[in-house]
Amino acid sequence: MSPIDERLKSLNIVLPDVMPPVVDGYVPAFAPFVRSGDQIHLSGRLGKKDGKPLCGKVGGEISLEQGKVAARHVAIELLAVLKAAIGDLGCVRRIVKLFVMVNGAPNFTEPHRIADGASELLVQVFGERGIHSRSAVSVAQVPFGACVEIDMIAEIEATQLTQGK
Repeated sequence: MSPIDERLKSLNIVLPDVMPPVVDGYVPAFAPFVRSGDQIHLSGRLGKKDGKPLCGKVGGEISLEQGKVAARHVAIELLAVLKAAIGDLGCVRRIVKLFVMVNGAPNFTEPHRIADGASELLVQVFGERGIHSRSAVSVAQVPFGACVEIDMIAEIEATQLTQGK
């Protein structure tokens, strides 16, 4: 078991099976991830509850705490996609960037607090390699009415890329 797998276990995190981002029959016209040089760009994933989008506006139907928990769960799903892409999370050189879109109620001004749910998890899992740049915005709507969507960029060890993983 790799040190990252051990850390996930110590945090009681089980990575979910990676499901295509399909909701209500919508089949995406994009890939779950794209490799470019030594980076993996992960497509946005939605906040969910029981496998379905957790719908509502943060600062409205969705509390700040619920939104932060949803962002944490999105980060876990992003880690599952990343592991599927590269095989071993120990090959992550660093998390480069998160882009967090919060479905915010009118005048909601704290998308950064929701984004902290994902950011804090990545630092817990990767330590210093999990410290990343980030944008967090409140938007009028997220696909399917979900409360949060997050995409991520990670840098991978070059040896992992040359091995075809």
